[in-house]
Amino acid sequence: MGGFDMQSLVDATAGAIGSLASTTILYPLDTCKTKYQAELRTPNLRKYRNLSDVLWEAISKRQVLSLFQGLGTKNLQSFISSFIYFYGYSFFRKMYIERSGYKSIGTKANLLIAAVAGACTVAITQPLDTAASRMQTSEFGKSKGLWKTLSEETWGEAFDGLGISILLTINPAIQYTAFDQLKQRLLEGQLGNPQSLSALNAFMLGAASKCAATCLTYPAIRCKVMIQAAESDEDTNEEPEVRSRKTVSGALYAIWKKEGFLGFFKGLRAQILKTVLSSALLLMIKEKITKSTWVLFLGIRRFLFLNRSRLKSS
Repeated sequence: MGGFDMQSLVDATAGAIGSLASTTILYPLDTCKTKYQAELRTPNLRKYRNLSDVLWEAISKRQVLSLFQGLGTKNLQSFISSFIYFYGYSFFRKMYIERSGYKSIGTKANLLIAAVAGACTVAITQPLDTAASRMQTSEFGKSKGLWKTLSEETWGEAFDGLGISILLTINPAIQYTAFDQLKQRLLEGQLGNPQSLSALNAFMLGAASKCAATCLTYPAIRCKVMIQAAESDEDTNEEPEVRSRKTVSGALYAIWKKEGFLGFFKGLRAQILKTVLSSALLLMIKEKITKSTWVLFLGIRRFLFLNRSRLKSS
């Protein structure tokens, strides 16, 4: 493990575990939210009037377990992307501090580092993200597996929404920058100079930072869902129109044409509910298991070092 930066590795592992846990816990809500956002119809023809309609559809069709369709792919994507993001963010942040000579990092530099880490993450994990969205937005009971979903599409289709996903790296950049800055100020103001936040404080800071980021970037989030959504049975008669939605400009035009200005914010409350809970849980879990992760990695490193020493001595 000598080739790795230990702090970055610990942050990446703790963040990935936190992401895995929060994704699994909130996955049914995420499926309902995504299917609700992906529907694009005029108000009088909508299948889903609100988020609960998606849930009732699953119940009425006896497809409650379909609320978990794509969970494995989503968890894989979530774990990999969180690991890459937190490792990159921690690594670049540490490198900046070492080279600049500053004891702390400013907001602008923090935003830039977070955006770079996010862009690297998106470029690597986009096919998994697209596949997970396709599986979530498929008709209940008709979702395909990861390999079949990817193999039936071209490489270009696997990267649907890449541009807007890179644009949306500003979302976690805003979130984690706000969280880090608020955390630093909160810890400095506490007696005894504690090294970590309480679970409640971590949850509250995570929720507040994610809520702000989500509201600022929501129209782009809705477009991304539409671009990556699976085609429904009703879409077969509107193939040219469906294809046009697979671009950012096409998605924006389709929303404006069928739903008007308010359509850009359809599902905002559901998005805030899901993402705030998810991010708050992620950061809370990450904050609480970081110390345990440190102990684990130090134990592994010591074990490997002792074994290496024994092999050399023998």
